[in-house]
Amino acid sequence: MADRPDTRGERTIGVIGLGLMGGAMARNLAAGGWRVIGYDIDPEASDRARQKGVETVADAAAVAALAADIITSLPSAEAALLTAQQLAAAAPRRVVLEMSTLSLDDKLAFAAQLERRGHVALDCPLSGTGAQAETKDLVVYASGDPAEIARLAPLFQGLGRASFDLGAYGNGTKMKFVANLLVAIHNVASAEAMVLGMKAGLAPQQIVEVIGAGAGTSRVFELRAPLMAENRYLPASMRCSTWQKDMQVIAAFAAQMGCPTPLFTATEPIYRSGLASGHGAQDTASVCAVLEAMAGVSR
Repeated sequence: MADRPDTRGERTIGVIGLGLMGGAMARNLAAGGWRVIGYDIDPEASDRARQKGVETVADAAAVAALAADIITSLPSAEAALLTAQQLAAAAPRRVVLEMSTLSLDDKLAFAAQLERRGHVALDCPLSGTGAQAETKDLVVYASGDPAEIARLAPLFQGLGRASFDLGAYGNGTKMKFVANLLVAIHNVASAEAMVLGMKAGLAPQQIVEVIGAGAGTSRVFELRAPLMAENRYLPASMRCSTWQKDMQVIAAFAAQMGCPTPLFTATEPIYRSGLASGHGAQDTASVCAVLEAMAGVSR
């Protein structure tokens, strides 16, 4: 088996999945001097990436033919496992960084498909939204082979602001669940605070400014409260419909661990109400609109 294709000394990375996250990462890496080989099932996503310097190809196998290191950023377990199957069958040894938010079982199945054929899988989910990906404000939760994680440090620097080696494969996903549990709570808490302030007659922008400067702030408040103040939830940096999938994965993991999550569980009806009231394609900050309706706040 050949280890690497001839990349003529260039820093080369494959990116499979050019949506909100993958597309932003691909564009930033291309702008930073990387040769980026991209593929997405959606021709429009491929077109947008190509306009920003990404070389797009016809399928996952074509990515593997040109890039020894490959990022997968995909919307579902089904898409990820199908991609793993295609990469395992089509390429000599490749290092595949799975950056989607999936269940731990799906991450393990992804790795097993690749490792059976001599490839290396790294579990590298991300902390951050699509908007944060645009500005390289991401944190990489890397887990798996420590030598490969160390080798890929320049890649992580090219797409985010920090990265951590969390040890054994799968620890990245476990840490992602912990982080997203907090995001779910902080997002609804931010909306609850905004609605209380507005109901009390305070100006939304003033709430953002004053709370953001004090002890009550959080990173999620600072990212989402401005959207809440503007009552503006498109374009979405994290769609409510996608977030619902992530919450189901966290809830199942916590149940498997036998770990109570009372605050996380309390947020679930609010997110479900958002989906039922037509916010599925909007940013998760739109839970503010759900709480405004419950509180009788009209803007």
